[in-house]
Amino acid sequence: MRILHVFDHSLPLQSGYTFRSRAILREQRARGWQTVHVTSSKHYDAKASVEEFDGLKFYRTAPGALTKLPVLNQWDVVRTLKARLREVLAQEQVNVIHVHSPCLNGMAAAAVAHENGLPWVYEMRALWEDAAVDHGTTKEGSLRYRAARAMETWTLKHADAITCICEGLRRDIMARGIAAERITVIPNAVDIDQFQWIDRKDEALAEQLGLQGKTVLGFLGSFYGYEGLDMVLDALAQLKGRYPDLRALLVGGGPQEAALKAQAQTLGIADRVVFTGRVPHHDVNRYYSLVDLLVYARHRMRLTDLVTPLKPLEAMAQGKLVVASDVGGHQELIRDGDTGFLFAADNVPALAATIERALAAQAQWPAMLANGRQFVEQERNWTRSIARYETVYADAARNARR
Repeated sequence: MRILHVFDHSLPLQSGYTFRSRAILREQRARGWQTVHVTSSKHYDAKASVEEFDGLKFYRTAPGALTKLPVLNQWDVVRTLKARLREVLAQEQVNVIHVHSPCLNGMAAAAVAHENGLPWVYEMRALWEDAAVDHGTTKEGSLRYRAARAMETWTLKHADAITCICEGLRRDIMARGIAAERITVIPNAVDIDQFQWIDRKDEALAEQLGLQGKTVLGFLGSFYGYEGLDMVLDALAQLKGRYPDLRALLVGGGPQEAALKAQAQTLGIADRVVFTGRVPHHDVNRYYSLVDLLVYARHRMRLTDLVTPLKPLEAMAQGKLVVASDVGGHQELIRDGDTGFLFAADNVPALAATIERALAAQAQWPAMLANGRQFVEQERNWTRSIARYETVYADAARNARR
């Protein structure tokens, strides 16, 4: 089987999106399937029309003439990608087109698949219109928001088969009038072999960061508003009197970084919060080793209620305890008191109380850590997830013939 994958962006860029993509390609190739890869013009910093990373060849799509014009730039993504797909299909023989969100990719692939008599699958990974709300580029219910949602719905209705990454997205798709039997959940997972159990702290790094002998709350990732890092700082401020050795380690960066640093100053806890900036990928485990409780305080909104994150799975795979808000995306991954701790979303006192509850329950940590690792090994491994695509591709081919 030869599958043409259509991505928004890819390696060497690093994001949850590219990590999932890489895992899919690795596991599909391990099954003996062949894969071809195209990125849209939204992949930035491409150095050539064809690039190779990690043994994978990516056909790049050059931006068009309208790329800097509002609204029209979105149509330009569709137009240029459609042309690039036609070029690639003239060179590569494939059996199915696998389109990964956003819907702009699906709108380009739909026409090309029809022209070539190929089945195509649409994989919905997120609610892009809701992410835009959090990023401040639109408002819920705005014309842009409704247009983006309508395009997503059009793409879903025209695909020969649909996959999504969690039950929350599956429910959202069904609410758009799409039959349940057309949707397959292929959840995020982790490569167990790449996440080894961390049983000791990197003392040299702890000394460098001033964290020796401290109890550390941690977050490693992108600093978006919906991640709720503002609540982590508020909770730390509430707890500092009772826990003088409690610290926060925030590894990464993003739109909220400056605001978070200013908040730490205002709260009088700047000396208790370590901002590292972005760190090399090969050093990430050193920073994970310093964390006692990874805190995922996501705010409640459509995006976080419907979409599951990858970070808690990575934490559990490495033997790290998680404290997370009870948004829908977290409830699909974490069982309170069994594999981690959940607290009422958007409630700083509840977060502070849950951190205290976790710190008081250290005798239970070994069992909870073992439960978390077992959950990832048995239910959230990539080999098990990727096997589901075989049925999806067969369904797409059958539906296309109809």
